[in-house]
Amino acid sequence: MATKYGMKGLTWLLAFLLVMPLVFQPVQADAYNWTRTLKQGDSGADVRELQIRVAGWAADGPSRTYVAVDGQFGPATDAAVRRFQRAYGLAADGIVGPATQQALNNLEAADGSTRHFNFSEFHSKDGSGFSGGKVDSTTVRENVRRLMWKLEAVRKKAGDSPITINSGFRSINHNSNVGGASNSMHLYGVAADIVVSGRTPAQVRDIAKSSGFSGIQRYSSFVHVDSRIEYPYGSQSWWWVD
Repeated sequence: MATKYGMKGLTWLLAFLLVMPLVFQPVQADAYNWTRTLKQGDSGADVRELQIRVAGWAADGPSRTYVAVDGQFGPATDAAVRRFQRAYGLAADGIVGPATQQALNNLEAADGSTRHFNFSEFHSKDGSGFSGGKVDSTTVRENVRRLMWKLEAVRKKAGDSPITINSGFRSINHNSNVGGASNSMHLYGVAADIVVSGRTPAQVRDIAKSSGFSGIQRYSSFVHVDSRIEYPYGSQSWWWVD
């Protein structure tokens, strides 16, 4: 009898071990629900989301260009999609079907952040989170989300090298304490000071110049990047400073 129950117990344990990896796999609860294949000529909210996700693939090399997040799938979006597809080993046809959509969703996290970045990395360093800036915290969070997608592209172009966020969003108080400009893009959540592992600031600057950033400044140990020209926050011109 003991042997009989022992075998049952062993059978149950083996079955549990086989099922357990499926049960405990991370669940991507908030993966974007793509409802159609997208291509040039399409428009809508899903195209806008696509543009946010491929914005870091604005060019093949240093170029003062960016992907407009306007919900219109035009030539610039098509070109960015093709660059993304090539980078991730997909057919570079500009068609955003299941394979490309899955690749995009693989880069997002359940809380709306991206695979390699957390919202907390971009919090103001005075403990105010996303509050106390020049726009409300909800707007800051969305701006930071868009920034993350561009930084995912920078990371990929740098050979999947980890990126450290020295400074992300800043509250007005914190920005003043660190001597930031009165209308710094950090105050809106559209800027970050970054260090890329294994890459020099000059190399990071050059990668950023192909990633849709309209504000770039190289410092001795880090690079400032921002998307000032895409937002109505007072800085509507390109600002690349070496």
